[in-house]
Amino acid sequence: MSNSSAAPPTIPHTVWLARGRHIGSDDTAEVVRRQLRRLKDREVIDDHLEPDADDAPAAPERVFEARWRVEGTVTVRARLTLPCAPEPGSASGSSSHSHSPPSSSSSEGQEWVLVAEAERVWDPRWPSPATVFWPEDPEDPGNADAGWDHVTVPGLRFRRVNPLPSDEKDLRRLFRSCAQDGWGIHVVVHEAMTPDAHGRQPLARLLPPSLRHCVVEHRATPDQLRSVNYALLREFDFQVPRGGAVVLPTSPVAPSYDVRDFSVRSVFLDGSEPTALVDVLCRYAASARPLPEGGEEAVTALRERWSLMTLEEELARERRLVAMYAEALEAMTKSRDLYRESADRANEALAALRESAGGVSGSFPQSAGSSPLQRTFGRLRDATKGLRPAPPTESDREDPPRDGGKSAEKR
Repeated sequence: MSNSSAAPPTIPHTVWLARGRHIGSDDTAEVVRRQLRRLKDREVIDDHLEPDADDAPAAPERVFEARWRVEGTVTVRARLTLPCAPEPGSASGSSSHSHSPPSSSSSEGQEWVLVAEAERVWDPRWPSPATVFWPEDPEDPGNADAGWDHVTVPGLRFRRVNPLPSDEKDLRRLFRSCAQDGWGIHVVVHEAMTPDAHGRQPLARLLPPSLRHCVVEHRATPDQLRSVNYALLREFDFQVPRGGAVVLPTSPVAPSYDVRDFSVRSVFLDGSEPTALVDVLCRYAASARPLPEGGEEAVTALRERWSLMTLEEELARERRLVAMYAEALEAMTKSRDLYRESADRANEALAALRESAGGVSGSFPQSAGSSPLQRTFGRLRDATKGLRPAPPTESDREDPPRDGGKSAEKR
């Protein structure tokens, strides 16, 4: 765990994101292709693209891009990624983080990551990006497990009622896993009494379109209130109201999360629109939620590796590249000029030093193996030798007669 005190990056307000698994006999990529072609033919979307489709077998992931407009003028760009499953026993698979999403495999299905961004703040009433890449109706009505709406937390699905387990340890384990899944919005709903057929229907069908495929509904039966609240207290230090609902926080908890703001006292499971719950879910989706693990990379890939461009966008990109290269060239030119100016000043200083040394002792021989700076200091050393007093001779060093020469005079 990181000891950094910096706040984690939050989901941009223009971004919609989700992650899940596709399970079924059909090839996942082909299911996506059929859906995109269908919507393009019906002019629901403006265009779609599968970048580097020719390199798909060797690529680490498959990518699909699509763009469409909402409200007539607001452009939405979306990128669906199908990560390839790591080889069994590979380094990438063995070094994965403990909170990383489960790897794709034949038994777990194909994992997918979907990120969309609009030109302005995302409106939950807009069509869900999931329905652009995935069919709304079941692919195989005869197989209840088939579909793209499986949550990466095992056993959970979008657009469904997910009954809570009865065992307390399983409850706590599930809540802990849900807190680590920042890609989805997990809400616990308690049934005050056993609902009728209308009340047993999932609440997703009553939610705004953009919330239907990122909200995971957990349902607690009337007699589960005590065990569910005990598990919630142990994991999150709060409880779900009797007959109400509460949105589970992510881990780490967002600074903006307050259980009082994201809980509902009563949810009427009679088929009517849960207005209070919809309001809570919309506010939670719009709050400052931390980007889930892998979310920052997915958003960056959407923004920086986007390939599906119009002619105007390609021209704008080329202009930005030209401006960027021009700035880099200007910076290199300034650096070169500064270096040249410094070199000229150093040469002038060296020439002045040589001139001053030559004025004292003339020209000096240069040793072939020395540098210009060493030769300059060598000349200075030789020049200063001529200015020093001559050392005393042996005769000069003899002490003078103590009698001041009187003995010589007597002789």
